[in-house]
Amino acid sequence: MVPRVIIFYKNYFIDFYKEQNDKVKKNINKSLEYVKTVEIIPEDIFKHIENSSGLYEVRVKQSSNIYRIFCCFDKGNIVVLFNAFQKKTQKTPKEEIERAEKLKNEYFNEKTK
Repeated sequence: MVPRVIIFYKNYFIDFYKEQNDKVKKNINKSLEYVKTVEIIPEDIFKHIENSSGLYEVRVKQSSNIYRIFCCFDKGNIVVLFNAFQKKTQKTPKEEIERAEKLKNEYFNEKTK
């Protein structure tokens, strides 16, 4: 397997990451390392978003807190990170998924220009 490369679309993820404490950052880094290096990533770390066009979420847990980082694949081994948030309810908020879809579309539209 060719290792995956993680890139960031604009500063959405980076701004979120900077706001987190060291423990959360450590768990985010651990999850992203899995995404980069493990061929078949466990679903508790990386999951396809149902009813989306190629959108995935990186799942991060720190104590009782749950975080989600939306992303997609580009050219097979490139993972593009979009928005991220701390999950407060059982279900992923629809507006966060819609935002990620919008960012994904922006990314590919800008790429084709």
